[in-house]
Amino acid sequence: MKKEDPNLSLFSSLDEDIICGVDEAGRGPLAGPVFAAAVILDPMRPIDGLRDSKKLTEVKRDALAIEIKQYALSWSIAQCSEEEIDTLNILQATMLAMRRAIEGLHVLPTLALIDGNRCPVMSVRSEAIIKGDDKVQAISAASILAKTARDHALGLLHIEYPHYAFDQHKGYPTALHLERLREHGVSPVHRKSYAPVRALLGNVAIANKR
Repeated sequence: MKKEDPNLSLFSSLDEDIICGVDEAGRGPLAGPVFAAAVILDPMRPIDGLRDSKKLTEVKRDALAIEIKQYALSWSIAQCSEEEIDTLNILQATMLAMRRAIEGLHVLPTLALIDGNRCPVMSVRSEAIIKGDDKVQAISAASILAKTARDHALGLLHIEYPHYAFDQHKGYPTALHLERLREHGVSPVHRKSYAPVRALLGNVAIANKR
């Protein structure tokens, strides 16, 4: 008898699909890549505690990420760089990162459930689910992998650029981050198309013309 995932009760007509959940992390920060993850869970190896990564502690996210990688049928993490974000815009870069994550799965899904209200353009059938990271376990798992991968990447950026305190704000536009930006200027990993960074670059350009 096939075991039904209770978190997919709203999608009972999709019982025969190979479903991957997809989510992103890092659309709002002023620096660093945007990450996306895709996960196909194994219904015979359930993972307790999956939910929206933002509602979990860092310790719990890290522990769940290990379980997801160990027990999922397939998982994949992808990213789009700061340069791609500035070239494409953040929405299109996020869609591209999601598509890369799905294409990186070693098990081919027949349906991708995407957190949010938009789906990337791709050959796999997809459905957008608003707040899906707290409704569908596969999306919750993807949310956790994307978030932990991005946090790790920002930890590495902190080692390279310690004066920006990336380990504390993870690139988000906090008061501390904006203060360090004004003090030290724009780094190579800042998103130059984002308003606070763009404004700072404009002020520097004006000052250099004087």
